[in-house]
Amino acid sequence: MTPALKLFDLSGRTALITGSGSGIGYALAGGLAGAGARVVLNGRDESKLGTAAERLRADGADVLTAAFDVTDAAAVTAAVARFEAEHGPIDILVNNAGLQRRAPLEDFDHAVWHELMRTNVDSVFYVGQAVARHMIGRRRGKIINICSVQSELGRPNIAPYTASKGAVKMLTKGMAIDWGQHGLQVNGLGPGYFRTELTQALVDNAEFSQWLIGRTPSRRWGDVADLVGAAVFLASDASNFVNGHILYVDGGVTATL
Repeated sequence: MTPALKLFDLSGRTALITGSGSGIGYALAGGLAGAGARVVLNGRDESKLGTAAERLRADGADVLTAAFDVTDAAAVTAAVARFEAEHGPIDILVNNAGLQRRAPLEDFDHAVWHELMRTNVDSVFYVGQAVARHMIGRRRGKIINICSVQSELGRPNIAPYTASKGAVKMLTKGMAIDWGQHGLQVNGLGPGYFRTELTQALVDNAEFSQWLIGRTPSRRWGDVADLVGAAVFLASDASNFVNGHILYVDGGVTATL
């Protein structure tokens, strides 16, 4: 019998986390490293990635970096192939890169719409496809797409973001359907409202924070550390028969009106 905790052990596995120079991606990289994985930080800013990598190494993590633009299909394909040739298989992929843009829908700029869709949706397809092609040949692999409570719920002035995260949810299910037969598990992780650099303005907005805390059954903002356990579960053998599922880590926001 396999000890239960052994199911969560990621020793010997390599995890690529896109958009991991800071915020949720950085926290997930640290969490996967803490479970034993070698982690690969991704972003476009090599200097930022280097700084993030050194911080993780100071905590004992095994870290590599891979700077490439996740919205450039050709660059993604080349970068994944180069990494696998030089460093070995990518066992775990976390599609985390994303951005938020706010404006009334009737005023939403077309160029910003396309920027948001490229970053939030196209990147999941490009990186997911490039990595899965290698995973399929090995008949194993874990892909975690970062969704959101906005995959299910809307808020004023973020309709394009909501549309993008709804698309990621359904792309996750489609990936699981197409690639499950090849031994891959593809699932989504749906954060609620978390304290990060990108949400600091909302955290500092007393009226919004009061509303959010009252709206959330757990009565607080999320801390990025709250996501680690769910990510390790979805990346590990503990989730070998979990496929096409979206795991919301939101303090109960999606459970209540």
